[in-house]
Amino acid sequence: MLKMNCFAGVVLALAVFMGISCTDTGTSAHRGDLSIDAAPAIAKAVKNVYPSLVRIYVVVNQPGGGRMRKFRAAGSGAIIDKQGYVVTNHHVAGNAKRIICSLTDRQEIEAELVGTDALSDIAVLKLDLSQLKGDSAEIPVARWGDSDKVRVGDEVFAMGSPAAVSQSVTKGIVSNTKLIMPKSSSGMFRLDGEDVGSVVRWLAHDAVIFGGNSGGPLVDANGRIIGINEIGLGSLGGAIPANVARYVAEQIIAHGYVKRSWTGMEVQPRLRSGKASSGVLVSGVIDASPAAHAGLQPGDVLTRFDGKTVDCEVPEQLPLFNQVVLGTPVGKKVNIDLIRGGKTVTLSLTTVAREAALPKPIELKSWGVTARNLSRMMALERRRSDKNGVLVGSLRPGGPCGEAKPAIQTNDIIRKVNGKAVKDIAALQSITSQATGDKTEPVGVMVTFLRGTRELMTMVKVGKEKASDKPARARKPWPAVSTQVLTRDLARGLGMEGKTGVRVTEVYPGRAGAKAGLKVGDVILTVDSESIEASQPEDGEVFETMIRQYRVGGEVVLGVRRGKKDVKIKMTLEAPPVSSDRLATCEDDNFEFTARNMSAMDKFRKKLDATLRGVLVVKVESGGWAALGGLASGDVLLSVQGQPTGDVDLLKTALEQIKAKRPRRVVFFIRRGIHTVYREIEPVWQAK
Repeated sequence: MLKMNCFAGVVLALAVFMGISCTDTGTSAHRGDLSIDAAPAIAKAVKNVYPSLVRIYVVVNQPGGGRMRKFRAAGSGAIIDKQGYVVTNHHVAGNAKRIICSLTDRQEIEAELVGTDALSDIAVLKLDLSQLKGDSAEIPVARWGDSDKVRVGDEVFAMGSPAAVSQSVTKGIVSNTKLIMPKSSSGMFRLDGEDVGSVVRWLAHDAVIFGGNSGGPLVDANGRIIGINEIGLGSLGGAIPANVARYVAEQIIAHGYVKRSWTGMEVQPRLRSGKASSGVLVSGVIDASPAAHAGLQPGDVLTRFDGKTVDCEVPEQLPLFNQVVLGTPVGKKVNIDLIRGGKTVTLSLTTVAREAALPKPIELKSWGVTARNLSRMMALERRRSDKNGVLVGSLRPGGPCGEAKPAIQTNDIIRKVNGKAVKDIAALQSITSQATGDKTEPVGVMVTFLRGTRELMTMVKVGKEKASDKPARARKPWPAVSTQVLTRDLARGLGMEGKTGVRVTEVYPGRAGAKAGLKVGDVILTVDSESIEASQPEDGEVFETMIRQYRVGGEVVLGVRRGKKDVKIKMTLEAPPVSSDRLATCEDDNFEFTARNMSAMDKFRKKLDATLRGVLVVKVESGGWAALGGLASGDVLLSVQGQPTGDVDLLKTALEQIKAKRPRRVVFFIRRGIHTVYREIEPVWQAK
């Protein structure tokens, strides 16, 4: 089974091929304090590479439910440059919003994502060296080896952070230098739409690895990095060859991304029944691509590309050919020699820049969706003549797009809003901003969108949702106690067979029932001598309905059975407490939680002191910063960053001040049950 070396506290949807990594065998070393008791090869490998290991903790963003949800994950990496550059896997840190790196001397410092490449599954981070303490200014650096010189049987060492808890080393041998995906997986290993196996042939080895080793180095006996651990096939680990990883890392450091050429030709190994003895078989040509313009056709057998002899008889050779084509300078005119119908033909084409398979997803809160721009291939696969439009990804249940009639769905392409063409997400955001302006309520806009071959239109109410104005509610009295129906079985058990009514289960302190002298266990049989016809569980509202027939301030006489005695209790009726849905609310978009003022009933049910000041957290968005920081629905928020939050107005003021200052960490002080606890939340603030 194919697995990725990624360890995640919450399993990532991205990790379609789940985690592997290294296990701790007892060999250990710490930066500045090497402790080695092993064979010379192990000692050399540990000395040269182990101090440069980095344990990587990330908060990653993934689309789901119409939102960009945040998850925690972890992996491994190695420092490859004195400036603090770290190489790891794309599937570890390529979608990170926040990165913390733990060094072998146990210092934890922040890092930024320099760039990432899903096609090769390589990402580069840069440590914030200003955060290093003491004499740590000189960081250890691992050196690259030459993966082309690796041979089957070579001794290798897998290094990383199993389960993201500690750095470790395991030993094994190289079992295959040209590992590709098995036919059972259709030859595909995709990350963000990219087929990693199209450019990578893995170094297979049997050094033991477990979850958390993704991005960790595979090291040779000379203490050089010869691969970056990435996948697992059963008991075999697979590492991206160092020569591939190094090229990608250097491109990312220099440009922030990898420059690649695209031709639009699709290739495969030669057919066994074919007559050609060498070359690469063209299986397809994308319309309107450089290959199509050059005249290439399916069935052509390429023998030379840009002066280089090319050959592909077996699948293991395909990644090498793809590396040649992709590595051609963008915009270069290249000659191609091919065999067509038994004759040699020479064609020329000019390459163009290759785009990422999937543009980054973006959350559009006012629309209730996540969405992407269209790439060239996405447009071509949808038979579109251009890339204009916004592709809808996930939808928020009950959000504007989902509530439209007809509703906008996943994979629809938004093309126009109010008659204005939507070129991309930036254009959609601009049009939305113009339409909503300073309005406090959602605004209806006419949307033209594509669904397959159909062009549809719908009205979508976009903008920040406003809590609906609740209609004035007549102030009818309430019983001021909780009750249960006196069922036939309960009546029989209490020696009251044949009686109907309700039994008091809770008396609210300071309320009318308590003032009148009602007690838990009392059985109320009548209201002003009128029987309470309640004997079935579904009759639970009968007593309350009878009370609501009176006016606030009026009096009723309750006929009560207390123990063996019948007593009359006079109660002055009062208005019910304010309903929780009518209390002032604060919905914060930065930390992604909602809180409201507490009522006396909230404090009673939570058994809190009536004098306690705080707001009740009623919603914490899954995958939001507050959720990641440990805030939970039901918590009572007492202060934020030391500022009391006794009510919603105070909370809003505190949050506005925090937003203006943008601190690295924000401390929430909460009460949870009988406990109080501090929660440190670390948001990523949007650029001003």
